[in-house]
Amino acid sequence: MSCAYDTPEKSAHALQQAALSRAQQCIDVVNQQLDTQLTYPVVGFTLRGKSAGTAHPAQWRVRFNPVLLQQAPDTFFDEVIPHEVCHLVTFALYGRVKPHGPEWRSLMTQVFNAPANTTHQLDISAVQGKTFAYYCDCGPVALSIRRHNKIQRGQAIYRCNRCQQPLTRSGEGSE
Repeated sequence: MSCAYDTPEKSAHALQQAALSRAQQCIDVVNQQLDTQLTYPVVGFTLRGKSAGTAHPAQWRVRFNPVLLQQAPDTFFDEVIPHEVCHLVTFALYGRVKPHGPEWRSLMTQVFNAPANTTHQLDISAVQGKTFAYYCDCGPVALSIRRHNKIQRGQAIYRCNRCQQPLTRSGEGSE
């Protein structure tokens, strides 16, 4: 269901109202197709960073990133909002299960008619904070300031996802 929003002409408030309506529409679809009586979730627009959305099933609440919503409303309406609402629905129907497990995937494809992608492919350049270059045998790895600071304080060691080698800092002061 594409919304074809023209972001420069749509205010942030109007997009957020439309996103709230879309989340409610997702619940309406579930209630109709699965003969349930789920209530509308609490919807917030306070998420920051690289995440597009997050679900809090126990609180029956979803939060969305307003900057990414403004940048890519069609993707939000077609994928992100159904994705997060689906987490709530999965919890309501099955309890605590794997976040992107078979129950969630089935609901995404069969009820929401949306791709069961576990991550978004949105451009995060506008919301990505400063990164720090770390290295392993695979090459450079960009770490967030939070992870960099944990390493500096001796609170964490991060490893490369591919080679499992600890990441090391090279070229101190080159930021």
